[in-house]
Amino acid sequence: MKTAYVLNGPNLNLLGTREPAVYGAATLADVQAMCEAAAAQHGLALVFRQSNHEGELVDWIHEAGRLHAQGQLAGLIINAGAYTHTSVALHDAIKGTGVTCIELHISNVFAREAFRHHSYISPVARAVMCGFGVNGYPQALEALAGMQG
Repeated sequence: MKTAYVLNGPNLNLLGTREPAVYGAATLADVQAMCEAAAAQHGLALVFRQSNHEGELVDWIHEAGRLHAQGQLAGLIINAGAYTHTSVALHDAIKGTGVTCIELHISNVFAREAFRHHSYISPVARAVMCGFGVNGYPQALEALAGMQG
């Protein structure tokens, strides 16, 4: 059984209370439950994590990269939050490990502030999803499973 990593960046621990008009009422625990169900449905093991610290996210990408090198990783789904728009380190970690990556955002970042229109992750992602709300998470897991072909 291959493993899917779902990594969440800064402030995603505030889901359910932070700007519900933008991010909805679901909590991060709700999102994790959705991901657990979707991973099980597609025969994937799941690693689901959140951090407000860039270096910790980099370490987890490296961890996923080791599984990738062993042929045990389905891929990585990352909602890097604000680090999407600032982090060369996350870009380099994804690129350096060679993991299959889906960049995910709950909101449509292109309908928001201009600074959210640029992503350092998109150039190293196999796919980008945004604007589906928290339902994007299980959709991304389905897509990742489909990439295993």
